[in-house]
Amino acid sequence: MIEARTATAGERHMVTGDYAAAWGAMVSRPQVIAAYPITPQTMIIEHLAEFLAAGKLDAEMMRVESEHSAMSAVVAAEATGVRTYTATSSQGLALMHEPLFISPPMHLPIVMSVVNRTVASPLGIWVEHNDTMPQRDTGWMQVYVEDAQEALDMVLQAYRVAENPSVELPMMIGMDAFLVSHTIESVDLISQEAADKFLPPFKPVHAYLDPERPLVVGAAAPPEYIQEVRWETDLRMRRAAEFLEETDREFGRTFGRTYGGAFETYRLEDADAALMTLGTVTSTAREVVDRLRGQGERVGLIKLRSFRPFPADRLQDATAHLKAFGVYDRAVSYGVGGPSYIEARNALYDTTTMPILGFLAGLGGRDVTPQDVELMFKKTLGAVGRGRRASGVHWIGTRGVSP
Repeated sequence: MIEARTATAGERHMVTGDYAAAWGAMVSRPQVIAAYPITPQTMIIEHLAEFLAAGKLDAEMMRVESEHSAMSAVVAAEATGVRTYTATSSQGLALMHEPLFISPPMHLPIVMSVVNRTVASPLGIWVEHNDTMPQRDTGWMQVYVEDAQEALDMVLQAYRVAENPSVELPMMIGMDAFLVSHTIESVDLISQEAADKFLPPFKPVHAYLDPERPLVVGAAAPPEYIQEVRWETDLRMRRAAEFLEETDREFGRTFGRTYGGAFETYRLEDADAALMTLGTVTSTAREVVDRLRGQGERVGLIKLRSFRPFPADRLQDATAHLKAFGVYDRAVSYGVGGPSYIEARNALYDTTTMPILGFLAGLGGRDVTPQDVELMFKKTLGAVGRGRRASGVHWIGTRGVSP
């Protein structure tokens, strides 16, 4: 593992996902960082502190007493017109829940890396998406990454999207606990010069806290105003979808790698059935697609990146030729199914009658094996021709439960 003082920008190094996320934050030039440590996010903040000590980063780092305070601090800092960054995980994000609602209506484009970890109870430190997905209605954009390189790259992309004057919404970047955060991979550490060309300095449209223009922020509002605020936030979330695609294309022109915008497809064009995944399971799913293709099965893959805004229109177009569709989730909405499954069924309800199956696996950090993913594909293929009545939710790899 390289040290902050010895890392060479613009070269490939073997680093963890947490290091990559911290590097992405560093070259994005945040002026205020506030965070509270929680496993497995802690190393992100430790590395940022190292970058500060090494003179690689010029920022104010606020050492606060809780995640609630961390989010409150970056909300206040962003309101003065400076770029901010924070990171958290699991129970920390749950503690942030109250102030999460504040920044979207105030047009504060905060960026936060969230190392996805299961939420108690029972207590665990391993990967699950039940920390971020319940925050889907706070007004924060949500993007999920597959590996360390994407964890770095997405920080820069996040600022470009979030700070767009037509968007001005905060974004959280989900990265799987340990599978991304602590796994060491070869990563292109983008140089400061290259990052500056892609990400210009923050030019806030709304800088509220101005001593020359005193005002009250977050004051009470009567019913005559609140509904319009909600409408505008919804409109900005819908606009963000376009800029997410545009930003990813621009990133590709600058750095030579892209991630498909809201989602990426693999061997989907002539597929009869496909599976939608997000996070690290996608890497396993690609291998399974290749194996099944070798056996004559016409299967494909969609790697979902943007959960909010959810790419409903693009998903309708991408799946129009399919005969069955499966959706994998590493989170559960009790009594209904996985959150991505719920979103996909809603998006496709008016445009297709094909079966849409939901799959729950890997909760609490349990391994999702190639055999598990192959079973998801087999069940999806088995639903071809059976219509919507074949839809349903399946628990995969669960003791005592038949999938």
